[in-house]
Amino acid sequence: MTQKRDYYEVLDVNRGADADEIKKAYRKLAIQYHPDKNPGNKEAEDKFKEATEAYEVLRDPEKRDRYNRYGHAGLEGMDTDFGGFSMNLDDIFGDVFGDLFGGSQRRPKRGRSLQYNLDVTLEDVIHGKEVTIQVPRVETCSECNGSGAKKGTQVITCPQCHGRGQISQSQGFFMMSRTCPQCRGAGEIIEEPCPPCRGRGLVRNTRDIKINIDKGVDTGFKYQYRGQGEAGANGAPPGDLFVVINVAPHERFQRQQNDLITSAKISFVQATLGGKIEIEGIDGREELQIPPGTQYGAQLRIPNKGVPHYKRSYSGDLVVEIGIETPKNLNDEQRRKLEEFAKLRGESYHHEHGFWDKLLGRHDDEASE
Repeated sequence: MTQKRDYYEVLDVNRGADADEIKKAYRKLAIQYHPDKNPGNKEAEDKFKEATEAYEVLRDPEKRDRYNRYGHAGLEGMDTDFGGFSMNLDDIFGDVFGDLFGGSQRRPKRGRSLQYNLDVTLEDVIHGKEVTIQVPRVETCSECNGSGAKKGTQVITCPQCHGRGQISQSQGFFMMSRTCPQCRGAGEIIEEPCPPCRGRGLVRNTRDIKINIDKGVDTGFKYQYRGQGEAGANGAPPGDLFVVINVAPHERFQRQQNDLITSAKISFVQATLGGKIEIEGIDGREELQIPPGTQYGAQLRIPNKGVPHYKRSYSGDLVVEIGIETPKNLNDEQRRKLEEFAKLRGESYHHEHGFWDKLLGRHDDEASE
């Protein structure tokens, strides 16, 4: 007769292991050597039986105490008939075998979550806005309240599995469970299906949902509306609705975080001497102060005229990029004034002879003196 191995050695745990360690060790071996995973493998079957025997002893405080004191001999006379072992494997570690091998009753599954991509304008996220979106989704059938049974009828308990959703069969030294073929794991049977939902308990509808667009949100911002997704089957909770914001590009403004970028052109006189101009902001005309000596490409700011900060009482700035216009088609007086200015600054310039210059025979060097 083959001598039995030490139970702690079988499960590969130390003698001080707690209940959770013992359970995890057995679960690992049971999954590895389960006969359904190793059909026709006698060695795997023996290892599965050996691990189950060790687990049955070490998980029971009284049996474990006697085994620790007296070894295998201490278990003689106790209820340890492993040769005719017929325990329900689900009792050992929950529904692990049901998940792996289809042996557990069908559980209500949470409804599917949905995503809706919402296009908005820059003005929407500056001022805030309420919009109504239409969301197609699966909902609980109002005719049968999700039962799937025709109004006036009831769902009956499956006569084959008696509501368990699984049936058990003896296979050698242990009892195996599998999904009930009659109710397909539901544990219940619908004899007369509900016509609107055809027994599913769910129907497809399009639902109007109001969305509040907060000030300051940007592209990629995601709202989560709990319970506004699709309904779950068999009374399970619904999924969620996620609304993802996409802010459309604006024809006049570019958003840079909470600042709005725009552009304006000024004359070289305004750039040199300074002044005030009016520009078109997102909410109408705005006054912009031009400092003397403003250069091409300068960025001037109008505070608090940009995009509001999310959930804050202040906003970014309106940033104006400055361009400088070069005057064209100057009259004679304007040209003379510019030439005088150029002489004062000692700057060279190109002079085009006018009618009187040509008549008097003036040359470029005379004109630029």
